[in-house]
Order: sequence, then structure tokens, then C-alpha cells
Amino acid sequence: MFLELIGTVFAGFAFAGVVMVVNKLSGGRLPKWAAPVAAGIGMIAMTITSEYSWYNRTKDQLPDSLTIVQEVESRAFYRPWTYAVPFVDRFAAIDTVSVRRNDSIPDQRLVDLYFFGRWAPVSKIPVAVNCAENSRANLVDGAEFADDGRLVNAGWVKAGQNDPVIEATCGV
Repeated sequence: MFLELIGTVFAGFAFAGVVMVVNKLSGGRLPKWAAPVAAGIGMIAMTITSEYSWYNRTKDQLPDSLTIVQEVESRAFYRPWTYAVPFVDRFAAIDTVSVRRNDSIPDQRLVDLYFFGRWAPVSKIPVAVNCAENSRANLVDGAEFADDGRLVNAGWVKAGQNDPVIEATCGV
């Protein structure tokens, strides 16, 4: 975040500097407000570029074991261009290396689900997936394991046909 702020400030200086050089070369024919307006345009352009490139930069830095299962696009009235071209500001991924199975319950798997956000720290939630019943449960809500490996007190949620977390977990 701090580096993006520094980049935005430098973009403003750069745009204003270009206008000042052009003004000098043209003999001072540009209006006095041209440099501050150029600085503002440069800062807005840098901010927009940073917003739209965050997802690809973050995705490219992920290890191969993380599979993205959901992307959340952002649209906001104070950024009207996002209605034409929305950008991804949050996404979820599963760690395919973390998929664990229990031989006594072959249709049930455990996986780590990671949540990434533009201005948020990465968070991790362990999730149980039942491939046969097309359901899943977050393991942070007091779920426990019985002696035979079954989940007890798990809040199972029946998922839709094409739930990306279940598809990615059961496909491993």
C-alpha cells in the first residue's frame, strides 16, 4: 500500500513535469493550471492502473499448489468506469497440497481455503468437503472429530451443482 502511494505521488510529479517541459518549449503558451491538472490526471491514472493490475500481480506470485476457486469483481458508483470494466479486488483459493483424506470416510476431504483481498491480510479457513453429498462445512465453528474420523457438530451446507470449492477439492 505504501509503495502504491509513493508510485502515485511520483506519477503526479512526472505528468506535471512533462507539462512543464512542454510549456517551456512552447514559450509559456500553456495555461498555469495545466501542470496541476496533469498531476491530478497522472495520479488518477496510476491509481486506476494499480487497481486493475493487483489481481494479476497477486495471482502470478501464488505457488502452483493454490487453485483459484472464486473471483469477486468490484463495481462502485464513485468509480463509474468499473461498470464498463469491473476489476477483481478479492478472490479465494484452495491449497491442493493441503487436501487430506481419511481412508475410513473416502468421500470426505479437508482443505485449506485462503481469502485474498486488495487491502486485507490473507486469511485461511479449514473446510471439510463431502464429495458424495455435494456439501461443505467451515471447521472454525466448533466442529470436532469423533474417534472414527467423522465430523461432529459441523455446520454442513448443501452447495449448488457447480460449487467451485467442492469441484476443485474433489477433483484432486
